[in-house]
Amino acid sequence: MILFRQLFDPQSSTYTYLLADPGSREAVLIDPVFEQARRDGALLGELGLTLRATLETHVHADHVTGAWLHRQERGSLIMLAAASGAEGADRYLEPDDHVRFGARHLAVRATPGHTAGCLTFVLDDRSMAFTGDCLLIRGCGRTDFQGSDAAMLYRSVHDQVFSLPDDCLLYPAHDYRGLTASSVAEERRCNPRLGGELSQSDFAGYMANLGLPHPKQIDIAVPANLKCGRPEFCAISSAAPDWGPLQLSFAGIWEVPPQWVEEHQGEVTVLDVRPRSSRGRWAISPARSWSRSVRSSSASARSPGTSRWSPSAGPAGVRRRRPCCWPRPVSSVSPTFPAACCAGAPSIWRPTARRTMRRGRSDLPSAMTERPHG
Repeated sequence: MILFRQLFDPQSSTYTYLLADPGSREAVLIDPVFEQARRDGALLGELGLTLRATLETHVHADHVTGAWLHRQERGSLIMLAAASGAEGADRYLEPDDHVRFGARHLAVRATPGHTAGCLTFVLDDRSMAFTGDCLLIRGCGRTDFQGSDAAMLYRSVHDQVFSLPDDCLLYPAHDYRGLTASSVAEERRCNPRLGGELSQSDFAGYMANLGLPHPKQIDIAVPANLKCGRPEFCAISSAAPDWGPLQLSFAGIWEVPPQWVEEHQGEVTVLDVRPRSSRGRWAISPARSWSRSVRSSSASARSPGTSRWSPSAGPAGVRRRRPCCWPRPVSSVSPTFPAACCAGAPSIWRPTARRTMRRGRSDLPSAMTERPHG
């Protein structure tokens, strides 16, 4: 029994793999992506896993690895091939090494050809293999840069991958058509580059005439990955919002504890954007009013003979509203219902309770123009 997740980065079409031992809750990540480090961390937290190590199948040319970020935030070890030429790893892997996580382990097989430092990781029961770029689904990695060699790649795949059991599932580092997995038997029979009766010389000639453009991110990704993804080599900040104890869920939503919101009522504006029919009895009505500063600043936009609250008094496409009362305190939000929380919300959405006028029409979204309680 193993806990397994296949994750995807749409920007680079990269697959990241999470494997964990259910007993010890220890986990490894294969080929993490820098931009997806928060997502990966959220999944680890929700599943209650401890990240033991990040593994690289090779030095990537199309994305920056998230290995360094995971080590800084979770204390995981960075592991990649000794032949990769990268600096800053905690362990350099050699053929036949084992990477252990709990009671399970991955066996290391050297599969150079796409790059000189390509590795394939095989699960201990040989039911899964993670091939990186050396073998893709009905394809393979290019052999025209980063010390690649077509003949070497042909031998690597046939000796180290096609020698696995027929029903061993193969998981690549990339796919550009939405395919997720294959098997040894499938690729040995159907791969148009490496399968069937194709010889090594046929493969080398085919690869030499592909004429592929270089990856768009190669000038950023390769230098960064040779440093295991240290952030000074890329322009992406990993800093999380610091105005409150926020946590990013695996669903991609920043969440804050309801207790913290109640204790900081003066610093947070809460907007309930659900339809009225789906709210609970104690839910807050949305703020519909404009602040005094916005109302006064828009007075100069009125044309002669128009009302202060006419459509021409506000921004294009928005009809001004008369202010309404704000009948309930922030603390009355029921923690069982979601609410959008933000600090320092624009004053245009803050409630105005000093004056109450008759309601008028509005072209604002329905979620922001519900009638107030009372």
